[in-house]
Amino acid sequence: MKKDFLTLQDITKEEMWQVFDLAAKLKRERGKSSFKPLEGKSIGLIFAKSSTRTRVSFEVGVHELGGIPLYLDQGKMQLGRGSETVGDTAHVLSRYLHGIVIRTYGHAEVEELARTADIPVINALTNEYHPCQLLADLFTILEYSGKLDSTVKVGFFGDGRSNIANSMILAARLSGIDLVICSPEEERPGEALMAGAPNVRWERCPEKAAKGLNYIYTDVWVSMGFEDDKERRMQLFRPYQVNRKIFGLAAPDCKFLHCLPAHREEEVTADVLDSPASIVFDEAENRLHVQKALMAKLIGGC
Repeated sequence: MKKDFLTLQDITKEEMWQVFDLAAKLKRERGKSSFKPLEGKSIGLIFAKSSTRTRVSFEVGVHELGGIPLYLDQGKMQLGRGSETVGDTAHVLSRYLHGIVIRTYGHAEVEELARTADIPVINALTNEYHPCQLLADLFTILEYSGKLDSTVKVGFFGDGRSNIANSMILAARLSGIDLVICSPEEERPGEALMAGAPNVRWERCPEKAAKGLNYIYTDVWVSMGFEDDKERRMQLFRPYQVNRKIFGLAAPDCKFLHCLPAHREEEVTADVLDSPASIVFDEAENRLHVQKALMAKLIGGC
């Protein structure tokens, strides 16, 4: 029975640890392993949004697992032109491919694709969720802290309704880390996501939120698809910039996280992003290893 990965609600804690164990093995043995669970399999990569890390990490990952990655520009597909339904596209691709990775705008489109397809669908990003990124983030935190539990304190500063913030809340619910989302009232997290997560709280004051954190995370203030709201968002989130003042309130060994690309002197200052406390490139690298483990399990049957 096929299994999809659309949000972090689609895996159990046990499955998360299985992915992390395999990701750690693949990272250690990269370039030396004969592990090819996708050999003879073709994976479609549907992209509606431009990308660097997501496209490269998935293409390389499929190749290293022995599969064939097929990049599909959604704008040049019948789906992108609006001349074919999501359901019909899913049926057709299920006859050609062994798995689909999709990076697009609306999450409902990905849900419909997964509901109709006979092959596994992996959400590489939507406006609402970014589960592969947060799975890699948890893996990165595990590498540095050696654990994922309530003693690990993480804070996200910025848009509390972004795909990163939404996925962070689900990541905290899955792993048990202590999470604070720091955002203005207008963009605080949705109540439904926060419900049933006693280890997640919202805080409006950046100074209060930063105290004692082990990890500080932020993301761009204007994501793809929100350009028309740029002026308001830049003004609204300015007090939530991650800078030396905020970083100085965290734990002495606090690390900085960012899903990239970063805009220096907007959501984060250069002296934080480029400091020894920044682990953003470890975080970016781990997208490759974690996604390889995820594909090995969902598509390769490992």
